[in-house]
Amino acid sequence: MRWPLFRVTVAERSMEPRLRDGDWLLVLRTGHARPGQLVVARHPGKPDLLLVKRLIRRQDGGWFLLSANPAVPAVDSRRFGPVPAIAGRVLLRYRRGPAPPP
Repeated sequence: MRWPLFRVTVAERSMEPRLRDGDWLLVLRTGHARPGQLVVARHPGKPDLLLVKRLIRRQDGGWFLLSANPAVPAVDSRRFGPVPAIAGRVLLRYRRGPAPPP
């Protein structure tokens, strides 16, 4: 049996200002989420890469996910389309990463 909770570390700037590089997130392993929630999903072209994104909607082929930071090139459903499944739903951030440079 797998533990229902797992931890991920944010490793880039696509979800700023809400999440920063270095933030630690507690994630509930589930395939159920609602639009607007932060979720973790596997990159469709790189299954070893986990993505933290905002769930926008369910559509043909899976879930449409978006980044939050327009200053960073999109690595979300605008680039690769819907993801077939989500790995989990973000429950909370429990360690804040370093502040971005001024």
